[in-house]
Amino acid sequence: MSSNNFNPQAKTFYRPIDAALRWCNLIHYETQIMQAAGASPEKLSILFPQWPCLQANTEKIYDAVRHGELPYGYFGISVPLGTPVEPNLLTVRHSDLRYWMQIHYPDQRPHFLFSSVDDTQDKVSLGVYFALQAERDALLRERNTLQRQLQNIEADLQALGLEQENLKALVKTQGQFSERSEYNYLQIIGALLSTFLDSSPAGKPLSVFKSQTAIVDAITARHKDVPGLSKRTLDEKFAAANRILKKTT
Repeated sequence: MSSNNFNPQAKTFYRPIDAALRWCNLIHYETQIMQAAGASPEKLSILFPQWPCLQANTEKIYDAVRHGELPYGYFGISVPLGTPVEPNLLTVRHSDLRYWMQIHYPDQRPHFLFSSVDDTQDKVSLGVYFALQAERDALLRERNTLQRQLQNIEADLQALGLEQENLKALVKTQGQFSERSEYNYLQIIGALLSTFLDSSPAGKPLSVFKSQTAIVDAITARHKDVPGLSKRTLDEKFAAANRILKKTT
């Protein structure tokens, strides 16, 4: 941005309340607002009843973050979607906030995001608006698909732990596994590992796990108190399962 286009209200990133007070054109009251409610944005409607848009716009930004519409970060450093961040430490980048407002509030162009030069050069046409909205909807669908895949993976991991317990109980009541039973058991584990680490025909990973080590770490972290699910045991069983699956494929 050249010096001629410098916008004194703009920053690289904002806390939701920083963005909201600028959105409401209350920049001249920034010090007063931040001193009174900087750490308690939920009290804005009580502290400043004369400015209802301040609370409303703050909540719009938090709601967009919660629903995956607006990327966010921690003190200006972006974090992956779903990463927990304390509300009073949460920040949104200028460019992300601008893009989000173009999509969801195309009729509003607050000065801190859109300068007068932007108004003449960047005005969003109806066609561009619908194109951006379609892109947003596609990203949301992809995110929902990934969330469902993650839930399925978590269920599979839990099932692995339950399967281990059931097998141990079976050993106690019926003695040692037959060779065929253990072979089938390892085949199942090998197939699950292969699926977790594979990709779809379009090249998209089928799970969030990048390696077998990541799967082992996830199981041991979630089931650290379950007997038989130590890292050493899992590494041994997974290695045996991989060998058997390779023989049958």
